Amino acid sequence: MSRRYFILIFCVLLGVVSQAKTKAPFRTLILTGQNNHNWQASSPILKQILDQTGLFQSDIVVSPKEKEDMSSFLPDFTKYQLVILDYNGDSWPEATNAAFLKFVKNGGGVVVYHAADNAFAGWKEFNQIIGLGGWGDRTEKNGPYVYYKDGKRFVDNSPGKGGTHGKRTAYKVTDRVTDHPITKGLPPEWMHAEDELYGLLRGPAENMTILSTAWSDPSTGGTGREEPVLMTIQYGKGRIFHTVLGHCGNGDKEFPAMECAGFIVTYQRGAEWAASGKVTQAVPKGFPDAKTVVRWSGYKEK
Repeated sequence: MSRRYFILIFCVLLGVVSQAKTKAPFRTLILTGQNNHNWQASSPILKQILDQTGLFQSDIVVSPKEKEDMSSFLPDFTKYQLVILDYNGDSWPEATNAAFLKFVKNGGGVVVYHAADNAFAGWKEFNQIIGLGGWGDRTEKNGPYVYYKDGKRFVDNSPGKGGTHGKRTAYKVTDRVTDHPITKGLPPEWMHAEDELYGLLRGPAENMTILSTAWSDPSTGGTGREEPVLMTIQYGKGRIFHTVLGHCGNGDKEFPAMECAGFIVTYQRGAEWAASGKVTQAVPKGFPDAKTVVRWSGYKEK
């Protein structure tokens, strides 16, 4: 073999290895198009936050508008390893429901983002996937309230509505499980930027781990409980990361909850865990502590 030919082969192989290292491994579908929140703003932000890690290659799939014909809304979940739910709207076709359940049962990862846990109150399997949900006429028939009380997980079978929040405010997040891949290395307490704090969430809560909670302060219209804000759920072989953080309001010009470094980092880490079962991302030095809110303009650390 001539030296020139050897060098040519070496360069080709080097290029293949380099391409393999830089290729985003997790094909991701961001499912959106209907929401009582500003999905037109939130979905591109969710895509940017994931793609900038270099670990994800994301597509945004938009549903028909509210009350339009949904029969042709048939996303091909088989092309993806991860689905981000930024959807709260009309029911999907039965074929889409079945395909989504198959995707999750067979090991597909899911991230439930903020108001996506308001969707599909009457769909039993969806409620099992999200663990806890709110609004949508949810009541005790959907399952108990689950929150933290006296430092422990508490299951409350009281009757009543599911879903509430007080006024938007910054609040402190407490990590209840510190050795999970998503929360490992995070401060045990950290400040989250101005956001809605969901409360009175209820559901089957099967195979669910509450990673983090936040005190819902009655002085801001809260429940007076330590409400779950970050959760994981196992459904079949699928891993689900559920974050109630990240409000993106209609008419808002700024989105402090999505600029929060705590939201960004836990979303990135939760997505990687849902897709792979591992987290390779280091906790950045700029992560917030228990006293200070950290906002990243442009949704990334400068």
